[in-house]
Amino acid sequence: MLIEGSLTLIAVAIPFALPRLGDAWFSRVERAFGRLARSRGKAVAAVGLTALLLRLAILPFCPIPLPFIPDDFSFLLAANTFALGRLANPTPAMWIHFESIHITMQPTYMSMYFPAVGLVLAAGKVLFGNPWFGILIVCALMCAAICWMLQAWLPPTWALLGGILAILRLALFSYWINTYSAGGAVAALGGALVLGALPRLTRTPGRRYGLLLATGIVLLATTRPYEGLLLCLPVAAFLGHWLCFGKNRPSVSVLVRMSAWPLAILIAAGSWMAYYDMRAFGSPTTLPYTVNRAAYAIAPYYVWQSPRPAPVYNHESLRYFYFQNELVEFNKIHKTSGFLPQTFVKVLRSFEFYAGLVLLPPLIMMRRIFLDRRIRFLVLCVSVLAAGMVIEIFLIPHYLAPFTSAFYAIGLQGMRHLRVWRPGGQPIGTAIVRFSVAICLFLAAVRLFPGPVHLALPEWPASSWEDRWYGPDHFGTERARVESEMEQFPGQQLLLVRYSSRHNPLNEWVYNGPDIDTSKVVWAREMDAAHNLELMHYYPDRKVWLVEPDMLPATVLPYPATKKPAP
Repeated sequence: MLIEGSLTLIAVAIPFALPRLGDAWFSRVERAFGRLARSRGKAVAAVGLTALLLRLAILPFCPIPLPFIPDDFSFLLAANTFALGRLANPTPAMWIHFESIHITMQPTYMSMYFPAVGLVLAAGKVLFGNPWFGILIVCALMCAAICWMLQAWLPPTWALLGGILAILRLALFSYWINTYSAGGAVAALGGALVLGALPRLTRTPGRRYGLLLATGIVLLATTRPYEGLLLCLPVAAFLGHWLCFGKNRPSVSVLVRMSAWPLAILIAAGSWMAYYDMRAFGSPTTLPYTVNRAAYAIAPYYVWQSPRPAPVYNHESLRYFYFQNELVEFNKIHKTSGFLPQTFVKVLRSFEFYAGLVLLPPLIMMRRIFLDRRIRFLVLCVSVLAAGMVIEIFLIPHYLAPFTSAFYAIGLQGMRHLRVWRPGGQPIGTAIVRFSVAICLFLAAVRLFPGPVHLALPEWPASSWEDRWYGPDHFGTERARVESEMEQFPGQQLLLVRYSSRHNPLNEWVYNGPDIDTSKVVWAREMDAAHNLELMHYYPDRKVWLVEPDMLPATVLPYPATKKPAP
């Protein structure tokens, strides 16, 4: 942040002294990009391929991430379940030892989340042998879709620039690509399809754009349905106004033909989602989240709601998570004195992820942005989002993902206004825009090679996992090391995890695959002697170990408790 802030100040200051610095070089680069941008299809393909190939190219420096936060393991449980051809798993017989954050144990053993991300990860595992490749491909598609969406709202050169910025800010180093909590990329892809298809559909009514619009809606509904609804409400109003008053609105017969397949997609997706809810959560009307939140959560999602009665937790680390990580946050914003400060913090967190400091200078053109008819509808969409976020307690950047392409369109339009800003007749605005983009490229290089400039990532859990420059590095290595060692031992292993009083619940180790009883290594929570003995009786053939993750390094010793029964 210090480097980025300092460079941003320099990028704003230098143009006032040397407004034409590097003008010839920048002009040559802009002409080259302009030629590519004019071929719209090639530009979209180039953005997607660049995102894909660049992330593969930096694998030696930024390797495939290891799971390390609860969301990662929850999505991977869904992925492994789907990869087996199942929608859910039977509740394990000894489930009380396997309870974990964001995992439902009853009526089935499954991730609590909506299924789209799990399906993406499952596709990566089935097709390429590793679920992360599903995330990689979706991130590349997201960048391409952002470029395609921007082409519908902005001139093609600026749309190409938006695609490049999406690569630099989201597809290389953000947690959207470097964890398995990739709902942001899927939801951003869905939002870009919706906002890209909408103006094209109203200008040139046809089945293709209707299909893309429906596909985007399905992606939103199966990843971030609340925020997706906030986007679809103004989109529906836009379409309704066009169908009633638009100059080129289609006839009834044409409308029926062009909407048949999109409606079929929406109906099929809704039916499948109802079937999934029935198999995973017991009822077609019981949505994901619902069962898990009812069983464990205290803090509600919206500011007018009151906390639920605290359930009886079987494990202290679960109780600590729902009290310390959620209820404390709820109490801050639920108080009258804390509502405005916490709302301001949410706004800062959003800007920090999507723009950072280097992309803030175009905001000096905010007045012109709000008066700009070209993107007025997108400003309206973001206003609806803001209203929806004010009433929501929690905010992590991927909650806003359906609006990613709208953020880029508004920011780029601000850049366009800034570029023609000429105080004193000097091209100061043009220079600020050029230097800002150059700094984005430079910051990517700094993040890729932190060693030579003596920059180190903070140790987990000191760093915020939604940090926009997050990279995998050493996160998750201790648990992976222990599991790998256990995999090498003959026979099956049972690992009882004992946390210390200072344990961070986000650093959760107790996660298992879909078929716990047949797994080579089973992770379980240590409980009292009676429960532990019951578990060991259930697994008489397993070697039992005690794992203490909060030791440095994590320790693994033969379990010293009650004598294990003979097989």
